[in-house]
Amino acid sequence: MHDFIDRRTLLQNCGAGFGALALTDILSRSSAWAGSVSDSGSSAGEAASVPNPLAAVAPHFAARAKRVIFLFMHGGPSHVDTFDYKPMLSEYHGQPLPFAKPRIQFAQTGNLLRSPWRFRQYGDCGAWVSDLFPNVGRMSDDITYLKSIHGSNEAHGGALLKIHTGSDTFVRPSMGAWISYGLGTENDSLPGFVTINPTLGHGGVRNFGSAFLPPVHQATRIGSSGKNKDKGKPAAIQNITNADVSAELQSKQLELMRDLERIKRSSADGYSAGDSLRAAEKKSAGIPVADAELNARIESFELAFRMQTEAPEIFDLSKESESVKSLYGIDQEPTSNFGTQCLLARRLSESGVRFVQVSHAYWDQHSELKEKHTELAAQVDKPIAGLLQDLKQRGLLQDTLLIWGAEFGRTPTAQGKNGRDHNPHAFTWWMAGGGVKAGFSFGESDDFGFYAAQDKVHVHDLHATILHLLGIDHERLTYLYGGREFRLTDVEGRVVQQIMA
Repeated sequence: MHDFIDRRTLLQNCGAGFGALALTDILSRSSAWAGSVSDSGSSAGEAASVPNPLAAVAPHFAARAKRVIFLFMHGGPSHVDTFDYKPMLSEYHGQPLPFAKPRIQFAQTGNLLRSPWRFRQYGDCGAWVSDLFPNVGRMSDDITYLKSIHGSNEAHGGALLKIHTGSDTFVRPSMGAWISYGLGTENDSLPGFVTINPTLGHGGVRNFGSAFLPPVHQATRIGSSGKNKDKGKPAAIQNITNADVSAELQSKQLELMRDLERIKRSSADGYSAGDSLRAAEKKSAGIPVADAELNARIESFELAFRMQTEAPEIFDLSKESESVKSLYGIDQEPTSNFGTQCLLARRLSESGVRFVQVSHAYWDQHSELKEKHTELAAQVDKPIAGLLQDLKQRGLLQDTLLIWGAEFGRTPTAQGKNGRDHNPHAFTWWMAGGGVKAGFSFGESDDFGFYAAQDKVHVHDLHATILHLLGIDHERLTYLYGGREFRLTDVEGRVVQQIMA
């Protein structure tokens, strides 16, 4: 005689088994995140049971870099006028491009335009850098130049989203949010991701948002592009201190919010016929039932409360020596503003912020190329070189990845008499520290700089490489959303091993 089970019982048993597998993964990550919450009267046992989504998490493998500083040049500096020397532009100046232009272009361009700037060789590596960036050029022996990057979008909005989120068509988490999600922060009193003076256009908050990742991983924004240009006064976090409400009262307010969360959670104790199946399943599995929006608000308020004790000290640049301020160009114009932001980035990074982005605008010269690129480069050249030198002399460069780049480059062909159009088909980024080779150049564009030609590096490859330097396998850093596992590199991306030290 055989024992048979009905279909309903079979499905229930199998479903419970698959649920247990998923639960194991969830709990393993939660236990890695588990940490104490801010002092607020919670018992030690209760605090230990609350996962801290920003607590540091071990990487997949040994990391070469612990943190990232990303210097983003919004608008697209011309690679053929900065770091990708093309002598044939001078030889063929005024002549038509000797091969076909892209089928889709942002706008029409004319004949080839030579660079208005002279290029020189720097350092033992002999890197060619234009006179726009002499200070950065002198640091070339510490830099890896990537000269064959290419993307997929000719417009600023799509290109910015591609660079920042890996997608130019859908809402996706930003690179900084993915890194915060994957590694957490090194300092519980600071965010995992900070963006300084970001643009609020061309994708806006999506460029530093968390999308479907937990909201705690979105960037803490400091200022916005075009503001806070006072000398020596960097953009600051608004309302970082509260002169009207004491820390004790704020702590009690946070405890009230936690009590509300506990009430919400405990509402699943006595289930009625109308209780949701999802809540009942979570309750039976031992997973707290909590409102996601309430949790997000509490986490943001708790982080803000903790930041009151540490952030003001970081933003106080008065304790920096005059020699350091001079290194960044804070003591003069036109470098004071961006120099202050770069110094703040260093202070945030060394204090434990995992990903710091500093943005500078607006490098979009469809005309007045010579005048505007000269003006903008003068604002950033010395501060960038100062940041690189400061990180190096403090011993931070070895495990800090410093990145310089934009959403695309510009055409070697002229737009009007003195301008260049958008060019996502070839552009240059550079990296320093954090496990990349020093005094090295990888990849090439064609003879005129229109297309990536040798050892091409797609934006997905770029993201995969940055994650790899941080000890993250880009194929394993995923998040289940809408029934699909998502990742920063989508279904593509290869690590550029050739630039690894």
